[in-house]
Amino acid sequence: MMTAMIVDDEELARKLVREMLAAHPDIEVIAECANGFEAVKAAAREKPDLLFLDVQMPKLDGFEVLELIGPGVKTIFTTAYDQYALRAFEVHAVDYLLKPFNQERFDGALELARSRMGQPAPPPSDLAAAARPQKYLERIVVRDGARVHIIPVARLDYAEAQDDYVSLVSQGKSYLKQQTIASLEKALDPRQFVRIHRSYVVNLERVVKMEPYTKDSRVAVLSDGKQLPVSRSGYQRLAVLLGETL
Repeated sequence: MMTAMIVDDEELARKLVREMLAAHPDIEVIAECANGFEAVKAAAREKPDLLFLDVQMPKLDGFEVLELIGPGVKTIFTTAYDQYALRAFEVHAVDYLLKPFNQERFDGALELARSRMGQPAPPPSDLAAAARPQKYLERIVVRDGARVHIIPVARLDYAEAQDDYVSLVSQGKSYLKQQTIASLEKALDPRQFVRIHRSYVVNLERVVKMEPYTKDSRVAVLSDGKQLPVSRSGYQRLAVLLGETL
């Protein structure tokens, strides 16, 4: 037996998947979700083998759901939008069903899913990198147990590397996310965020001044008074972006 979850904000779409699964008694539907938040919570609780996942949904989209769930669950995307197909396979989706699809196409996706059961999942860092949109991030999603936090990047003050995690600081609060500082830097708009040190990426709008720290080092002073170390190369990047304000 395989267990499956159906995630789609349209009730009729969920019903269609249920009806097509009726021809496959070896698959048990253990949860249905109408939005991304419900999906993340249900996946953590139920741990399904297979996920039928829409892309465009309220609160969290399908790719954000996968990033928060992490590797391990085999995913078949079910969507009306063909422009996300490449990204779907970059996050190691089993198949991409374009609505409206028929029973034959659905059955073929299931056979492919069955053949992949037991195969190792991709590393979490690879999944997070592949799940990034082709444009710069507008928000960052962070899972904290059963809770999901959404941080608009405009409210991100800075990020600090902590091994394979980053600490995201926003409005006086910090959130820990499993992601490298390098991959986060690539996902952020370089006109707004700059790597000032091997361990820090800062929002330029939060930098109010630079001060010497030792003979050969400096710190960036943020609008809330927080001081962050600045490396020599980081200082050069800031000098280019902030120009005469340094």
